[in-house]
Amino acid sequence: MLLILWAILMIGGSSRAQPAPALETEKNLEQDFTNPLTTLPQLVVRDSYTPANYGPCTPLACVRNYETNQLIVRPLIPRIPPQSFLPFIQLVRPTFALVTVPSSRGGTRTEFGDIQLFDVAVLPWPDRQKTGFLIGIGPTFVFPTATSTSAGQGAWQAGPALGAINTGVSGLLVGFIAQNPVSFAYTSPNRPPQNTFEVQPVFALHLWDKWYLRSAEANWTVGWRRHSSTMLPLSLGIGRTLVRPGLPPTSFFVTGQWMSYRQYAPIAPQTSINFGITVAFPRFRSYWGR
Repeated sequence: MLLILWAILMIGGSSRAQPAPALETEKNLEQDFTNPLTTLPQLVVRDSYTPANYGPCTPLACVRNYETNQLIVRPLIPRIPPQSFLPFIQLVRPTFALVTVPSSRGGTRTEFGDIQLFDVAVLPWPDRQKTGFLIGIGPTFVFPTATSTSAGQGAWQAGPALGAINTGVSGLLVGFIAQNPVSFAYTSPNRPPQNTFEVQPVFALHLWDKWYLRSAEANWTVGWRRHSSTMLPLSLGIGRTLVRPGLPPTSFFVTGQWMSYRQYAPIAPQTSINFGITVAFPRFRSYWGR
């Protein structure tokens, strides 16, 4: 899979230089494909392969030798007034995950993980056209849909979400999405309470032609409860937009990820490779905006 995606990236990179209007379109697409507050409907499919993990090593099993995987499917559904519930732009982003977890009998197995969802409203101020800033606020939820105890947290959770994005500099996007889900109900009395602050930093910088530098895959997590885990990964990689007549705009990306800091996390990814594809659906934006 990695080789196939990389081959597509390299084959597509042979395009000729573009005129200025087309270049601006590519820059806008690069930002839309990275911006979690964009109104461009899209679908992200991402696979995170982890060849090395932090974890205990016992005679029965050695977690650090396991190769784990996480497949994420993440649609972004915008609702534009008058179709939105509020007089603001409404963005709904559910996240579905298939995760590879260590097995008690040794080795690994693949399970369906918890579903995460945020529903934010993009505020009309400050004026994006003048400042380049976007701010979104709303609720975030976690639904305990995991098919095993090790693949999810086993808790119904809800909390606030805040997003801030700056696109004021041409070809550059920086910002973040912050969420803090808190548990209020559990699938089992053995499940611990959850209260975790999560930050998804996002960054996109136009390089040349249809290529751009990006970082949007690392999620920082800080547990507020005593001895809760803290993990601060860093990611960086490249992406490429692909626009063809009659086909939806697409972006392929490959990023590397490294765990820069962890505390009270007995099992955590050490290094990962994220590769995926983002497909946009511009026609749906005009449909939902009517």
